[in-house]
Amino acid sequence: MSRTVARNGAPRRPGDEDDICPVCKSSRYLNPNMKFLVNPECYHKMCESCVDRIFSHGPASCPVAGCNRTLRKQRFREQTFEDIQVEREVDIRRRVAKVFNRRQDEFETLDDYNNYLEEVETLTFNLLNGIDVSSTEAKLSEYAAQNAAVISRNATLAHQESANLEALRAAEKEDARLRREAARKEEEDERRAREEGRKEVLEQLTHGNKNATEVLKESKKIELLKRRRAAEQARPHSKPGTFVIKGLKSVAGPKIEKPYDPFGGLTDKRKYYVLQDHYEHPWLDQARTDLHIIAGGYSVQEYCARSMFEAFSGLGVFIEEEVAGRGDPSDVIGGSAAGTATLVE
Repeated sequence: MSRTVARNGAPRRPGDEDDICPVCKSSRYLNPNMKFLVNPECYHKMCESCVDRIFSHGPASCPVAGCNRTLRKQRFREQTFEDIQVEREVDIRRRVAKVFNRRQDEFETLDDYNNYLEEVETLTFNLLNGIDVSSTEAKLSEYAAQNAAVISRNATLAHQESANLEALRAAEKEDARLRREAARKEEEDERRAREEGRKEVLEQLTHGNKNATEVLKESKKIELLKRRRAAEQARPHSKPGTFVIKGLKSVAGPKIEKPYDPFGGLTDKRKYYVLQDHYEHPWLDQARTDLHIIAGGYSVQEYCARSMFEAFSGLGVFIEEEVAGRGDPSDVIGGSAAGTATLVE
């Protein structure tokens, strides 16, 4: 399948013949060198000559019918993507990412980071689809003003990481070039050594008294020794690879929520005594069988539980510590006399 070529020899994209400037109605079919520009303010496409003619003397309204936005010449640029909607979405996402540039290591839990990403995506969706544009722009401006220091710091870190990555790639390319040169030099040295070995073998066979078998064995031994020496010399000069593998940053997972406790941690467990099921006492034995007592629902076990609770309720309470923790005794109603009376009791 043949590919359409423009008059200047450059390949032509499908649909270029139908590109018509909405202002001057010029077509790329008649002028293959025509260049179209877009402005991120309204994303209306027009030819470069119309941009120069209309906006050279200063800001002006968009000449496209129905668009009254004020455009400036310095903001016009060539379209990167073929679909203008993709161009607009990329610009909006890039603008939002410059403001909301927090990093994952700034969050304590993964849920907080995911909630932050969801909020950013919601703002981006509103701008892309024209939903509450004024309130969304207000949120962007407010966030940028409140977090200017954090945004600047994260932008600096991103720039440093990008520079470090470029330097690492350049170092890897240089190491690869040095390895290729070392391999090429090693091949040349081996070829030269083989040629010299052949010449020595021929000279020994021509002028020597040894037979061909002995001469070949000695030449192989010498060649093997030379290879070993060359390998030992090249080994210390070899540099380790600069390839680095970075893992994910450690992020604390969401905390496991405890079951709901309506009493706020309070419990009915007894700390200083154990309630028995049966206590021996003449009055208790009589109360358990007396119909006049138990007819109204009276429970001897409940009476025992209440009596034990009241008997041990004062254990673990130290009045001196409570009084010392109050601060100035004069601030308490009754003054120091009330505190002294309590201690005496």
